[in-house]
Amino acid sequence: MYRTNTCGELRASDAGRTVTLSGWVQRTRKMGGMTFVDLRDRYGITQIVFNNADNAELCDQANKLGREYVVAITGTVAERSNKNPNLPTGDIEIIATSIEILNRSDIPPFTIEDNTDGGDDLRMQYRYLDLRRAVVRRNLELRHKVCFEIRRYLDGLNFLEVETPILTKSTPEGARDFVVPSRMNPGQFYALPQSPQLYKQLLMVGGFDRYFQIAKCFRDEDLRADRQPEFTQIDCEMSFVEQEDVLQLFEGMVKHVFKATKGIEFDYQFPRMTWADAMKYYGSDKPDIRFDMRFVEIKDLTEGHDFAVFDSAAYVGAICAPGCADYSRKQLDQLTDFVKRPQVGAKGLVWIKLEADGSVKSSIGKFYDDASLMAIAERCGAAKGDLILVLCGEPMTTRKQLCELRLEMGNRLGLRPSNVFKPLWVIDFPMFEWDDETQRFYAMHHPFTMPKKEDIPLLHTDTGAVRANAYDMVMNGVELGGGSLRIHRPDLQNEMFELLGFTPERAREKFGFLMDAFRFGAPPHAGLAFGLDRFVSMLAELDSIRDTIAFPKNNSGRDTMNDSPAEIEQEQLDELFLRVELPKH
Repeated sequence: MYRTNTCGELRASDAGRTVTLSGWVQRTRKMGGMTFVDLRDRYGITQIVFNNADNAELCDQANKLGREYVVAITGTVAERSNKNPNLPTGDIEIIATSIEILNRSDIPPFTIEDNTDGGDDLRMQYRYLDLRRAVVRRNLELRHKVCFEIRRYLDGLNFLEVETPILTKSTPEGARDFVVPSRMNPGQFYALPQSPQLYKQLLMVGGFDRYFQIAKCFRDEDLRADRQPEFTQIDCEMSFVEQEDVLQLFEGMVKHVFKATKGIEFDYQFPRMTWADAMKYYGSDKPDIRFDMRFVEIKDLTEGHDFAVFDSAAYVGAICAPGCADYSRKQLDQLTDFVKRPQVGAKGLVWIKLEADGSVKSSIGKFYDDASLMAIAERCGAAKGDLILVLCGEPMTTRKQLCELRLEMGNRLGLRPSNVFKPLWVIDFPMFEWDDETQRFYAMHHPFTMPKKEDIPLLHTDTGAVRANAYDMVMNGVELGGGSLRIHRPDLQNEMFELLGFTPERAREKFGFLMDAFRFGAPPHAGLAFGLDRFVSMLAELDSIRDTIAFPKNNSGRDTMNDSPAEIEQEQLDELFLRVELPKH
């Protein structure tokens, strides 16, 4: 028997038992005539004691153990005299009587510790070693728990888990597809699904009124901390429901998962915010509401003072940073440099200080008297000791810049703690977004989203004003998931394709099977998908989704562990009737 117990299992009540543990050598320590070995497995760490006085040969074996050796050790459980309160097994140790080396190890390229000395690239190259670190293991255990609780919750509400195809048809859904050549159908290609969108709608047509799937999805797009080329969705669809049914049910799911995995209870209904208000007050469709600092429009208060920068701007907006009137010139210059970064793109920053003694100072004091500045401060709800920061320009662009400044101030003031969770629903998204380059409208979500009933008459007369029955769940400035009511009427779906620039022939080519299905009694249906990777990273209080995935890709979409993607043999290319021609530089 390789082991009778795990390395995280034994307690003081087990004293006197003879046990066998197996695992990896975390570290060895020599103290006088004794050698201590910390043995690690998935479940924890247990201290093993080798006493030279009792068995010199055995102690000599222990002294030769290297880090990450795989060993099986038999011994007797004893209560420790110097207990370690930082370990669950810290009250006991094993007095070793035998040791078997199951496998030796080279010296690992980084320490297998929570605070490792390995950088991201090195850890990803040796991911199988990185997975031994407790901090990474806990993330994957959390992911397992989340999936388990989601299945438990949805099963209790009569949802069926149905798998949909991975090899499917390329359809225009926003991002680029990953494509797969078909050997049996030369010159033709499958696509890996960006989401199971069309299949889950077909399941509704097929009468499966409550579907879910923890589904692999694929998008060939540029990466960042919260994106991977392959990711996992908690994909759901329901028939005979309205928007409120969907919001209530999946708000309940999020509450259930938080309670089951973190012991956190949300004893209130998640707030709702329209997309228009989210953009007006936060400059983002995924606002972080852990702190206030909402935008205040002050264009009317800035006019008539011969300050050309404000006078020529279509929008002047401000945020109030509490308690920051004591910011030094250096700190204000740092904020100015921040908003001028290419990622933000502002040309400059105006500040107004409401001093502790009630006086007011400003970088535009020569244009605005104290009364005018106090009027701005009053509009912003500023109190003595507060700092007002102002940006101006084109409305949508400036709001996005203010959003970046607001988040920066939130970070500086410690207002965005990772262990505080503030969810909300963002609703009433625009149905379409206009592209200046192509001079046409695109679907903000996808072409199967149902317009709000009262806005359907505007589809051809005021297309940009049409709102969608779409909704996103947002938490701490991150979109956890989103969805919509779906179009189920063939006439309205055809009208939507036409508005989006699809010819009848192209619509038939790409979506003919869905359009045919709608002719046979499609029920009203709706759904949403949560990003499982993002959900788990939120629960784990991580900035990146990478450490919630067992084998992630890097920012170039590469798996540095197995060095993929890679070239394939010419024989394989020939079988697929493919020829590779790389661009000449």
